[in-house]
Amino acid sequence: MSDQGQVRGLVSGIEPPYYAVVFTSIRREGADGSDGGYGETAVLMRELVAEIPGYLGYETARNPGGIGITVGYFRDEEAVAAWRGRLEHQQAQRRGRAEWYEGYSVHVAKVERSYGFERKQ
Repeated sequence: MSDQGQVRGLVSGIEPPYYAVVFTSIRREGADGSDGGYGETAVLMRELVAEIPGYLGYETARNPGGIGITVGYFRDEEAVAAWRGRLEHQQAQRRGRAEWYEGYSVHVAKVERSYGFERKQ
């Protein structure tokens, strides 16, 4: 299933401080998740990151033009480092550079304040 033009989930209720890892990417044409293993790898990464102690959740969105932003939330720098050091994650990064992305950027930030709004049904 493609996530083109979709937004997935809102992470809320996390008491600061915590860390946000912002991954912004531009997919190569044809790397839409239906071939080349992109979709399977994305699912695997979501499963593996959830095993990291201190992982708090993620939010992701991608527009029809291929630009995507995923924000992963972690309790502390140790959790961020554990994810960065995970072998399968490093392999996916290499494959992303070789096959799936025109480019990407990663920003790691410490969140000091957090608030939001969600309409009740």
